[in-house]
Amino acid sequence: MVKLTIDLIARGTSGYTKKKRDESMHQYLKRLTHLYLEDRCIDEVGEDLSMCRNLTVLYLYDNQLLKIPTLHHNQHLTMLYLQNNDIHKIEHLSPLIRLSKLYLGGNCITVIEGLDKLENLQELHIENQRMPPGEKLLFDPRTLRAISSSVQVLNIAGNNLDSIRDIECLRNLYQLHANDNLLTDMKELAHVIGGMFRLWRLDLLGNPFCHKAKYRDRVIVMAKNLDILDGKEISETSRRFLHNWHDAREVQKKRREENIRKGSAEFGDGALLRELPPVKDYPRPPNKIPGYMMPGLMMKGLPRKQFDEILARTNSNLTEDTSQKHSANVKTRSGILRSKLPDIFGTSLSVALKKASLSVDLGAVSNRKVLIGCSTDLQRMLPLSRSMTRLPQHLSGGGGSHLL
Repeated sequence: MVKLTIDLIARGTSGYTKKKRDESMHQYLKRLTHLYLEDRCIDEVGEDLSMCRNLTVLYLYDNQLLKIPTLHHNQHLTMLYLQNNDIHKIEHLSPLIRLSKLYLGGNCITVIEGLDKLENLQELHIENQRMPPGEKLLFDPRTLRAISSSVQVLNIAGNNLDSIRDIECLRNLYQLHANDNLLTDMKELAHVIGGMFRLWRLDLLGNPFCHKAKYRDRVIVMAKNLDILDGKEISETSRRFLHNWHDAREVQKKRREENIRKGSAEFGDGALLRELPPVKDYPRPPNKIPGYMMPGLMMKGLPRKQFDEILARTNSNLTEDTSQKHSANVKTRSGILRSKLPDIFGTSLSVALKKASLSVDLGAVSNRKVLIGCSTDLQRMLPLSRSMTRLPQHLSGGGGSHLL
């Protein structure tokens, strides 16, 4: 618990303002312009400070002040440093009409208020307030309107802000520090800083929208006169390129909108859609019957298993019948072995085909090609295998027909 006294004030001066020997304490304190009282564990400022009538700069940061001291006798103050105390409310500042810089960071303030009379305030630093969980820094609209024409630097970093729409009226800002907040809306940011034509420095790091694609490029386009973004300088080349790219996109967008308006005026709303011919609904082919399809034959077939059983029975009958007959004379013509089918083979084949409800017409042979006609029943029941058109060459039979 330390209270500010005259002795402490005298020790808080710089080496350039020492007390003269023939000078009284009252005269000495009245002559002081700067007081360095930081980090002195001061929790109370008494009336002794009122003796410093010409004081312009007062350093009281890193102490234990619970409120802003009464400084109505120090109307020449231009800079007041009160960071890192335990101040909960902005008050007692109305008499300081010459105040240009106010530092209140690191306190417990929840509302920016009480600055209505500070028409010459140029810098307001109120960053990193120690607020209860879930609360954010609030802005008094009357206070913001009062300082809107004068304030040039605003530091509101680390105050759980999810919107900066309230500071839209601060059109004359040169620097805005809003990093380490909860800002997510890029459109709101564009709306707010788009009207700050003098803004040349902007700090936004630590907000959620910093992770969005093209964040830096988009912010540079929003603030046309920005020189430093998040502590990094913006080159004139990159700024010119991004602005030209944005202008080209805006021109294309306007052209598309004009074309849409012209189309709507010419055809009317929905006219193009109403004049389109209806889409024909063509009938779909019936589902195919599942079964085995012989290679090279465009007809529906039996299931593979049933086909294999019929073919096996036919081959077994052919083997039994041909074993009982002798081979006929083999004739050689043009290097190709031909054989006549025996009568018993023809009979057996006819019996096998009748069992399958099939009819085979053996036509005339021309140029060693056999024309085989299949009825509709044959196509549905038993597709002919290519192997059946190649019978053994040593077989010959009646009927006068030859199979190659």
